[in-house]
Amino acid sequence: MLSYLIHAIVSLIAVMNPLGILPTYLALTSDASSGERRRIAKRAVINAFVILIIFLLIGHDVLAFFGITIQAFQIAGGILLFGIAYRLLNATPSYVQSPREDESNPKHDITLTPLALPIMAGPGTITTVMALSVGPDLVMHTTAVFFGVVIVLLTCYALFYYASWITGRISHTALNAITRLMGFILSIIAVQMALTGLHTVFPGWS
Repeated sequence: MLSYLIHAIVSLIAVMNPLGILPTYLALTSDASSGERRRIAKRAVINAFVILIIFLLIGHDVLAFFGITIQAFQIAGGILLFGIAYRLLNATPSYVQSPREDESNPKHDITLTPLALPIMAGPGTITTVMALSVGPDLVMHTTAVFFGVVIVLLTCYALFYYASWITGRISHTALNAITRLMGFILSIIAVQMALTGLHTVFPGWS
């Protein structure tokens, strides 16, 4: 279980890219005091946790309701994650990294949207959580992913808590390098995810 927990943590960190979303967090909370920033960080992380755990526990039932096989989800998820990885490799900011002025207003509740959804618990992260929970030992995989989500979100909270201090000591070039590294790791994870789904659909294919 430990090895799979590590795999889950690395996968979630790669797709969520906690360091990469720090500038977004700072922009969205630019007019907030230090105490308000910490309260926003706490609520946003809790919201993201609830969203991800809901999809972890009943996401597969939702797929079954719509007649979607987990193999199709893995293949589509791999393609989706590869698209995200490609943008990270090119250090291309998403729309959430250029927030509108009204979203920077501390009077606007940003803890659910856009901080929790889609910045932390976006389509890529939700896809990763659901795909990682699939395996021969459902309980073990689900437990590992659960703790992986907890650890990664606690990491996000710590980074948000010390956001001003961290960004003041990491150059823009270094942040871009970290983003590209996360993109490379995520591209490998995406390809493996799609291959796993394809191998199940076409067992004779190698």
